[in-house]
Amino acid sequence: MFPKNPILLGSQSPRRSFLLKEAGYQFRKESIDVDESFPETLQPSEIAAFISTKKAKAYLAILKNNEVGLVADTIVHLKGHILGKPKNMEEAKRMLASMSGEQHDVFTGVTLFDAHKQHTFTGHSKVYFEELTNEEITYYIEHYKPFDKAGAYGIQDWIGYVKINKIEGSYSNIMGLPMELVYKEIQKF
Repeated sequence: MFPKNPILLGSQSPRRSFLLKEAGYQFRKESIDVDESFPETLQPSEIAAFISTKKAKAYLAILKNNEVGLVADTIVHLKGHILGKPKNMEEAKRMLASMSGEQHDVFTGVTLFDAHKQHTFTGHSKVYFEELTNEEITYYIEHYKPFDKAGAYGIQDWIGYVKINKIEGSYSNIMGLPMELVYKEIQKF
């Protein structure tokens, strides 16, 4: 049911750690800064997978003999724009204002790897926001500090409880790791 080999989670995300732990996986966590740039010619559905393969290359150097590495990258796509992690409060406000009353896509690319092979797959979810007032946006940013989250929000926070009225696809994908896909792909890896 669970992998025979231990897992190396290459991530700074507390949400990815939480999801793996809650799903019953044993793992060690490491964090390496990786360049997350990508060619502008990629489709939105390809960007997160591209970045996760870059991360896998970086983490391969610290993978122990029998470990399986797991890295991921999440992007938010809205009306032709990629929304990454906001650099400051003003950028977070602009991102959230642009998503107000709109639907956006969340893509999480995941790469499993060991010393001999690599497998990459992508989760996709659609998220529908209700209208957000300027006061709600300011409240959310001041209280939840979403600067480490693509699109400047976490579905598991206040904004997800009261301002997201519909999702299509995986909830855990929106948190940063499509666990139903991770579980299936780890079984096959």
